Amino acid sequence: MIFPRKNSVKNVRPWWEASAPAKSSKSKIFLIALLASCLGGFLGVTATGGTIFSSANIVNSSSTIERAPDSVAGIAQRVLPSVVSINTRSATGGGTGSGFVFDSNGYILTNNHVIAGVADGNGRLRVTLNNGDVYEGTIIGRDASYDLAIVKISANNLPALEFGNSDTVAVGDPVIAIGSPLGLSGTVTLGIISAKNRPVTAGDTGTESSFINALQTDAAINPGNSGGPLVDATGAVIGVNSAIASLGSTSQPGSIGLGFAIPINQAKKTADQLIKSGKATYPVLGVSLDMNFTGAGAQVAKSSSAILIGGPAAKAGIRAGDIITKFEGTAINAPEELIVAIRARNVGDKVTLTYTRNSKEVTVSVTLEAAKN
Repeated sequence: MIFPRKNSVKNVRPWWEASAPAKSSKSKIFLIALLASCLGGFLGVTATGGTIFSSANIVNSSSTIERAPDSVAGIAQRVLPSVVSINTRSATGGGTGSGFVFDSNGYILTNNHVIAGVADGNGRLRVTLNNGDVYEGTIIGRDASYDLAIVKISANNLPALEFGNSDTVAVGDPVIAIGSPLGLSGTVTLGIISAKNRPVTAGDTGTESSFINALQTDAAINPGNSGGPLVDATGAVIGVNSAIASLGSTSQPGSIGLGFAIPINQAKKTADQLIKSGKATYPVLGVSLDMNFTGAGAQVAKSSSAILIGGPAAKAGIRAGDIITKFEGTAINAPEELIVAIRARNVGDKVTLTYTRNSKEVTVSVTLEAAKN
C-alpha cells in the first residue's frame, strides 16, 4: 500500500467547498440582484393583496386595561363622586370653588374665602355634584381664622370621604388634588408633599386673613381648586386645598408648583365645631404682634393694649416689646410662624415659649386659651 506524502494534501478541497471554478465577482453580483428581485416581487404580490394570504382573518382585541384600586385612576374613580363644584353669585360678583362631602347627610366642607361673598352680600350659592345634580347651598358656619366653612345641601346618603392623618404625612409622599380649577370640574392632578408646617396667609381681604400651618404640594392647584380635597395614596383626605403662591401681584395667577393645603386634622376639628354650633374656637396667646417687625422672632407690639389682661401671656409675665424667639423649642423667625404654630394647637394645651427682653433670654410655660368671639 502506498501512502501519500504529507505535503500532497495541501491542495485538496474540503468536501463542503464547491469543486467548480470560482465565479467572477460580476456573476455573483448578478445572482444576488436576481434573487433580490424575485424576493421583492414575491413580497410585492403579497403586499398588494395576492391570493397567498387571502384567507387570513383579522382579529379584534377585546382585552381591557386593568387599573389597580391603588393606582391614580383607581383612586380618582373612588374620590371623584365625593367632590363638588361651588358657584356663588352676590352683589360683589361671582366666583367658583370646590368642596367635598364631609358628612353623608349633605354637609360640604370648603374654604371660607370661597363662600365669603355670599355670606357677606346675601347672595346665592349652588353646589353641583360630580354626577351633575345641582343643589342650593346654605352656609351652616364659617371660620376666617382657619379659612374653612360648612355648606349644607338637601341631600342624603352622599359618599363621604375617608379622613387620613395629616400628622403622619411625610415629605415626598404622593398626593392627588381634585377640584374645579378655572371652573373645570372633576380635574385631577398628581404630585407629592413638598414640605410641611409652612406658615401661609390665605383669604381674600385684609380683615379676614387666615394663618395656616400648611402642607405644601407640587400637585397643580389653580384658582377654583380652593376647598377641594388633597388625598394620599390610599384615597384618604389629608388636606383641604386652600392657597397658591404667585410670582408677584402683576403676574398671572396659576400653578407654579407651589400649592398649600390645610391639614385635615385641623380642618376636621373645625368642621365638627361648625356643624355643631355654627362657630369654631381657636387657641390664642393673648398678645398683639408687630407684623412689621423685621428682626428674627415675633415681637409683641409696643402698645398699652398689646397684652390681653388676664390672658395666657399676661399670666406668664410676657410684656409689650418682648421678642418671642422659640415655640416648643422650635425657632420662630417671623410673626406668622408664631401665629400658625399656636393655631395648630388645641385650647388648653400647655406650651413653652422663649423670649428675649433687654438681651436676656427667658423660657416660660403658657396655657393657651380660646379666642373670645
